[in-house]
Amino acid sequence: MKKVITGLLILFTVMGCKQKGKATDAEVEKFCNTHFNEWNEKLTYVILTDIFSPPVCSRIYVYPNIAAYEALLPQNKAYKTYGGRLNGLGALPQPQTGQIICYPLAASIAFTTVAAKLVFNSDAIVAKEKEYLHQLDSIGIREELLENSVNYGREIGNYIAGWAKKDGYSERTALGGFIVKRDTGRWVPTPPDYMDAIENNWGKLRTMVMDSAAQFRPLPPTHYSADKKSAFYKEAYDVYTAVTTPNPGDSATAWYWDDNPNTSVTDGHITYFIQKNSPPGHWIHIANSVAIKEKYSAIQSAALVSKTAIALYDGFISCWEAKYVYNYIRPETFINQHIDKDWVPLIQTPPFPEYPSGHSVISSSAATVLTQMVGDKYAFTDSAEVPFGRPIRQFNSFYEASDQASISRMYGGIHFITALTKGQEQGRKVGSYVVARLQ
Repeated sequence: MKKVITGLLILFTVMGCKQKGKATDAEVEKFCNTHFNEWNEKLTYVILTDIFSPPVCSRIYVYPNIAAYEALLPQNKAYKTYGGRLNGLGALPQPQTGQIICYPLAASIAFTTVAAKLVFNSDAIVAKEKEYLHQLDSIGIREELLENSVNYGREIGNYIAGWAKKDGYSERTALGGFIVKRDTGRWVPTPPDYMDAIENNWGKLRTMVMDSAAQFRPLPPTHYSADKKSAFYKEAYDVYTAVTTPNPGDSATAWYWDDNPNTSVTDGHITYFIQKNSPPGHWIHIANSVAIKEKYSAIQSAALVSKTAIALYDGFISCWEAKYVYNYIRPETFINQHIDKDWVPLIQTPPFPEYPSGHSVISSSAATVLTQMVGDKYAFTDSAEVPFGRPIRQFNSFYEASDQASISRMYGGIHFITALTKGQEQGRKVGSYVVARLQ
């Protein structure tokens, strides 16, 4: 296997005057397994400070987790490579025969190698990797084991990063921005910031397993009508009522699943922004928490989280393709025009078309994968929002959580009911397809 010089630059920086041979190879592997599940939480922190949109967050999570999974496979022959099964991904590099490698360490390096290429603050990822290697140095990892493991992890990471560069992400902005249509029933920018529509070309990115972005596109939403007797008006009034006279607990549920990574707050003449978790970050946390609770091995963890990330990624592409095909009006716009000009939603309306609901699609796709891999009646504690001032929540199944995430968008005043129900159906189809393709 070709040595990767870039990896050695970091390696030699942290090695310094190393004391050799303190830890056995088994002790090193145990250390790396123990810390394996920390990488996604570290990545979430960097994503928060970099402020990415939810679709972009899904991309940042999926590639590092695929890289980590692939780096573990030479030690875990019972698991199948994603090479040849994910769109555009070929056969991955293999280690040299007889080479001593700590595969959980290699997987960690593969993860950080890819992650550093996807975020703005790559220095933060590199710093966390250096800290990790310094910890290994302090326990006395053998130099040969460290060098081989870092080199292999770097090789896998660079291969996955090269594949990622061909997914259409870099080219999407050249495809043109979104043109607002002022005809009735169409999306227009909403208060308080009246931002342009984000990621209107996301549906053109390469999918992971879906045949096309439109494969699971839902049927059209409810026909727009300002007639008070129409089905659409009833849906709008239901949103209005959900916010103005909420049932006990509904508002707390809306805030719990808000997951707006960059909410603007205006106080007089001052506007500032609050960073919070994203929808994909929330579900990656859930998957990661299950792996920790069940004391999964590194390969079990990597399989669970990477497949969840794949479902989230394809879920966003599927959802965003439909959003910009239907270009549907937001509740806030209609309610202000036809019901109450002073009404505001509980949570901030995000800057993109309404139908279908993104959280409904991606939560359902993730829940479908987790249900298949972990179990239908798996009770768990969700602590994803604790760092943002929300208490933990208990759920009896992944679908209970995804259903709550979906209805929360109506409680928050940003979605009509049809966007939720059709979004759930769409997400479950995406998740089921991921499961079928990656068995």
